[in-house]
Amino acid sequence: MPQNVRPTKRDLESMDESELFMELIRDVANELDIDVLCHKILVNVCLLTHADRGSLFLVRGPPNDRYLVAKLFDVRHDTPFEEAVKLARHEDIRIPFGVGIAGLAAKNKTLVNIKDAYNDPRFNSEIDLKTGYKTNLILCMPICNYEGQVIGVAQIINKVDETLEFSPRDVEVFQRYLTFCGIGIQNAQLFEVSVMEYRRNQILLNLARSIFEEQNNLECLVTKIMREAQDLLKCDRCAVYLLDLDCCESNHLENILERPGKTKLTQASIQEKQTSNETSNTIMVDQGKRKTTGNCRFTTVFELRAGGAQTLMSRPSSFDLQTSTLGQIAAYSATTGQILNIVDVQAWLKEKYDMTDADFAETLLCMPIVNGQKNIIGVAQMINKANGLPFSDCDVSLFEAFAIFCGLGIHNTQMYENACKLMAKQKVALECLSYHATASNDAVEQLLKEEIPSAETFNLQNFTFIDFELSDLETCKATIRMFLDCNLVQQFHIPYEVLCRWVLSVKKNYRPVKYHNWRHALNVAQTMFAMFKTGKMDRFMSDLDVLGLLVACLCHDLDHRGTNNAFQTKTDSPLAVLYSTSTMEHHHFDQCVMILNTDSNNIFQELSPEDYKKVMHLVETAILSTDLAMYFKKRNKFLELVENGEFDWQSDDKKELLSSMLMTACDVSAISKPWEVQHRVAKLVADEFFDQGDLEKMQLNQQPVAMMDRERKDELPQMQVGFIDVICLPLYKVLSDTFPWINPLYQGTLENRKHWQDLAEKVEMGLTWIDHDTIDKPVEALKDPELSKDIELTVHTLHTTPVCQPVSPVEHKHKRKHKICCIL
Repeated sequence: MPQNVRPTKRDLESMDESELFMELIRDVANELDIDVLCHKILVNVCLLTHADRGSLFLVRGPPNDRYLVAKLFDVRHDTPFEEAVKLARHEDIRIPFGVGIAGLAAKNKTLVNIKDAYNDPRFNSEIDLKTGYKTNLILCMPICNYEGQVIGVAQIINKVDETLEFSPRDVEVFQRYLTFCGIGIQNAQLFEVSVMEYRRNQILLNLARSIFEEQNNLECLVTKIMREAQDLLKCDRCAVYLLDLDCCESNHLENILERPGKTKLTQASIQEKQTSNETSNTIMVDQGKRKTTGNCRFTTVFELRAGGAQTLMSRPSSFDLQTSTLGQIAAYSATTGQILNIVDVQAWLKEKYDMTDADFAETLLCMPIVNGQKNIIGVAQMINKANGLPFSDCDVSLFEAFAIFCGLGIHNTQMYENACKLMAKQKVALECLSYHATASNDAVEQLLKEEIPSAETFNLQNFTFIDFELSDLETCKATIRMFLDCNLVQQFHIPYEVLCRWVLSVKKNYRPVKYHNWRHALNVAQTMFAMFKTGKMDRFMSDLDVLGLLVACLCHDLDHRGTNNAFQTKTDSPLAVLYSTSTMEHHHFDQCVMILNTDSNNIFQELSPEDYKKVMHLVETAILSTDLAMYFKKRNKFLELVENGEFDWQSDDKKELLSSMLMTACDVSAISKPWEVQHRVAKLVADEFFDQGDLEKMQLNQQPVAMMDRERKDELPQMQVGFIDVICLPLYKVLSDTFPWINPLYQGTLENRKHWQDLAEKVEMGLTWIDHDTIDKPVEALKDPELSKDIELTVHTLHTTPVCQPVSPVEHKHKRKHKICCIL
């Protein structure tokens, strides 16, 4: 007979006992559907023992509260499978361990063989009264797994041949067959668990997908989560209560914004903070993994009923919550952080709150919802299991997973909503900032009326340009003259009023720091202009390149705070959070973009989209190139091209590299100015660096590097020499060798190096030189007074005119061991 064809009853009756036994074992051996398996077991048991009908109970519940549920009930050998399952589900019989005949068999793990049921006090005749069937004989036997644990009970009733008892042979056959059935039932249960676990994982994956897909609408997200949970746990209603999270979110933001190195709270401050929290009724209590609040205030409630198409959302008042049964239970769970699996809601309410109105809730599963910081942000409830039974441990485990996903989704959605609000606030702040950062109409009107002097008047085409004598208005005129002489206004159709407003706005957005201010930007732009006109570098650039480089020079230090990138990182400033590399340079470019995007400030407004994209890329690259870290990365490649005799700089990559070198050359061009300019600028740079060093000492309690340490100011000349040798001279040398017209930069730097080297040598001899606001004062003192006896002091003015110091005839007779000069 083929293995997939089940033998008929006539076939089975024609077999001898051993063949029948083996055939019935094969019948159940590979069956993994627990309902089908139980039906086969009962049908086969009735055939083996000639019983009239049978029932099969499976063990459920935790170890300390186990009970039996009727998987199939009153099954005859000819009862169809569908009818048997329907009857069992309709009856829904539960028997505690130790109660009734089946309960005793399960508890004591022994068989029960009753010959006269009505004379046995353990027999319950109510079922016979309901069905009209009379039970005479009962054989009840526990089913064990391979570990000897009871997993079910099989019970057969009455003999079809009307014999008066189940014989010892029946008992033996029944017991032997159930041994094999125990293995089959355990396998089927394991398979059922694996199927349930697969379904659970699929649902959780769908839930996770829903969370990531729906993060911009809290109501839609909660509805999806509740619908998934309701479908899986089979309950009549579910609800989600969300707490007022203002306090929790403020604590979370406080943790995020707390700066490393911040002074730790003292015990007194902790107690003060606790007292403050107690006053506001929002004490955070750590209960295991959850942080609960001392007083709950739900702001939003979502409820979904079975078969409901939409979620009911409400914002209950305090009175509504106090008079709501489910609200009281939710508040209890949120306050204590406990998971509640309530079998009898009415009894639980009477015990906890002396309330009797259960709001049509019989069984209830309630669980706190936590966010990523383990703070309770709400409570989820599943109300009334569909079959009227309590929620099982499996339900609790599954619902806990749902609560975790629910917490993540709600937290993410709330953070998204907060981010949208912050973006809106940022937009308003930017509008206000743009308004205040833009030049006033009066200033624009004044500049529009002014006549713009020629480049010769300002000495703009000369590398020896000096801005010290220019007024602020004249600096703006000089800037406009550079645009006019480069033919940028005509070439790119820049409205003259827009240009004036943009120049004034750029000037306005420089802070009044000692060096990296508007005048530094002007000097950098003027050096670039001189390179174009006198240095003939405009031959290697297109008009769009000239426009982009001039804009980059003027904007390259916008909103500079007088501190460098390292300081931003050390202090963990917001800028350092935004940009991990070239921090200030990225900020300068962002400020440049902000000004260009402000109304009536966009000097690029007439450019085509393609040209606009190109020039913005050039401006960004050029500004980022002013970071010396970027210069060192690109320098070797530039030197390699020059050493290989490169003369074609028109490709995009080579032109970008050349532009980066020119930006650095312009940025440090103060080192090439005449000495009367250079030494004043150096003092400004030193003072700005020293101010940063003072901040590092006071705020960070750190020792600054030498060039920022005010106590090591006498080392500045030697550091200037090092700066010239490492950065300036190599750059100017290779540029002047390749483009001879910009050789004045190289020559000016060489000349200034001599002055700095001379000062460095004097410092080594014990002179202090930077005690005044500017360094053009004469040397005041020697560190070692004894040296003054052997030093002839000759003072030079800035124009190197010697000024003889009078000496006495006695002093003149002494042999001079040293000769030293200082600068007036």
